Amino acid sequence: MGGDSHLALLDLATGRDAAVDANMTFPESIGAGGKVMSVSVATRGNGELAFIRSSFERAPEVWAGPVGQLKQITHLNDGLKPAWGKTENITWENDGFKVQGWLLYPMNYDPAKKYPLIVSVHGGPSSAVTPHWPGVGYGGVPFSALGYFVFMPNPRGSTGYGQQFVNEISGDWGGKVFIDIKNGVAQTAALPYIDKNRIGGAGASYGGYMIDWIEGHNNDPRFQFKVLVSHDGVYNLTSMYGATEELWFPEWEFKGTPWTNPAMYDRWSPHKFVQNFKTPILIITNTLDYRVPETEGLQMFTAVQRMGVESKLVDFPDEGHWVLKPANSAFWYNTVIGWLDKHLK
Repeated sequence: MGGDSHLALLDLATGRDAAVDANMTFPESIGAGGKVMSVSVATRGNGELAFIRSSFERAPEVWAGPVGQLKQITHLNDGLKPAWGKTENITWENDGFKVQGWLLYPMNYDPAKKYPLIVSVHGGPSSAVTPHWPGVGYGGVPFSALGYFVFMPNPRGSTGYGQQFVNEISGDWGGKVFIDIKNGVAQTAALPYIDKNRIGGAGASYGGYMIDWIEGHNNDPRFQFKVLVSHDGVYNLTSMYGATEELWFPEWEFKGTPWTNPAMYDRWSPHKFVQNFKTPILIITNTLDYRVPETEGLQMFTAVQRMGVESKLVDFPDEGHWVLKPANSAFWYNTVIGWLDKHLK
């Protein structure tokens, strides 16, 4: 709801739900927003429940108790402070929809200066950016600790804004969702403390697809992406269909198979727009990724290399769809940060 992730109860008799935590009074330090996850409900007794809760400002802690009497149980991270700046919940309009996103300020923000902007596109695409403390793996939040504004949109296809909002992306992967993102970036880039000539884009999974799509469609007159980072991005919809372990997903999203509906696979496949590739791009792929197979990143790298685009490839031989091993995660962040710094600083 509004970008936050709340806990709710559903009355099976009436079908109505009621937020458990939305209207609760939390300590001022934790705020009313945030993300609830790992919920566990007692099957005996008075129906107590427990969950993990965090926000951009507060690291994860366990909350528990009966409904209406929830309280923080652990205090392991009470002294842990964020290394990034403040956050803003922002909105913009497109096609009658109010689209929402998060803008993270850099640490030690000075309104007299202009800062580069990182646009971080979430995966899924049926998921959403909710305010939570970042962990191991891909995430855009830490970049704001390094002197960047970070814009994290929740465009069409994102969850938490009604089923119709989710449905709008199906069969339209590079359409309305792309316009949502571009309008949000244009609004953000117009802020006086952001340098619209220093904008980078990064994304993983569907977010990686969107980065590959942007590589072939980086022609908005309001702004240009100067550099891109694609992690496990979909490059060729037809070849991915033949190799992914999640076969039902492309058949649902693209309304059939590549041989029963080839026009849709061609329409939304980034590999059909190689002639427009020009933006420097870092491509990351993983050998053990069976969701978006390694060859998607290899094909993308071949294409940008043959087009003479400044590009770099990182291939993790021991990771799946996510980079989860701590040493690999450190290498991932150092490589991505180095690439962004090179082009935006």
